[in-house]
Amino acid sequence: MEKYLSIINSRTLIALGITWFATFLTIRFNFQYNFDLTMISIAIIFPLVFTIRSAFKRREKALEFLSRFKAGIITVKSSIESNTKISSKEKDDVLEILLRIPKSLISYLGPEPLPIESLRADVSKVNDMLIHMNSKVKINGLLKVLGFMRDVHIGIENTAAIKLHRTPTSIRAYCLLFIYLYPIIYVPSILYRLNESSSMNDSWILYSLSIVSSFILISLFNVQEQLENPFDQDGIDDIKLETFDLDSLELERIKKEANPIFE
Repeated sequence: MEKYLSIINSRTLIALGITWFATFLTIRFNFQYNFDLTMISIAIIFPLVFTIRSAFKRREKALEFLSRFKAGIITVKSSIESNTKISSKEKDDVLEILLRIPKSLISYLGPEPLPIESLRADVSKVNDMLIHMNSKVKINGLLKVLGFMRDVHIGIENTAAIKLHRTPTSIRAYCLLFIYLYPIIYVPSILYRLNESSSMNDSWILYSLSIVSSFILISLFNVQEQLENPFDQDGIDDIKLETFDLDSLELERIKKEANPIFE
């Protein structure tokens, strides 16, 4: 039930309130006209579908970048652990920072974001530490590991860009405005059509049709708003950020399956 109630908020109540009031006035003063409802699809449906599709694409791109980020962290970690020429002290220093990076990214993307500067500083520090190990590893192996660190960089910067830059605000504001105006245009037109049929002139039919249609539109808008920021953990379709952290069980498995790229 929670997933169905998540799309109901204050905007829903405002839209339904406007719809009820517009329907009451339409019936009270018998205000009706013949209007081509195709204009509604142009004014509301098209931009609404466009923004929902754009928000969904942003979510999918964020998942792609986070997956590359996690894969890069895992590969770099396994490469460092599997190298026998690097001292335990050097390994511990690098791994401590490396394993802090996913937690920092999750904190930055989450509902209570931390500054991204410290995250970038940790990534740069790992790069510097890897470069300083060039005398203990083969150059080809070092270049491969730095290539995986590049995936880490790409994952951080692209998810940060997705978090900061949203779908066009003007289109979303336009959609919301016309959803609120929709019953004022729609209800008299429906009343006109109902009055053409003598068997369908009950007021409850008009109330039902207008409220259901307004509820559908504002619910779609709320779904788009929840998809707009896929990291804030506010909607049921948000990205599960905790899955991109490295827990202890996963770290143990990585250690056993370590691939010695550095050797």
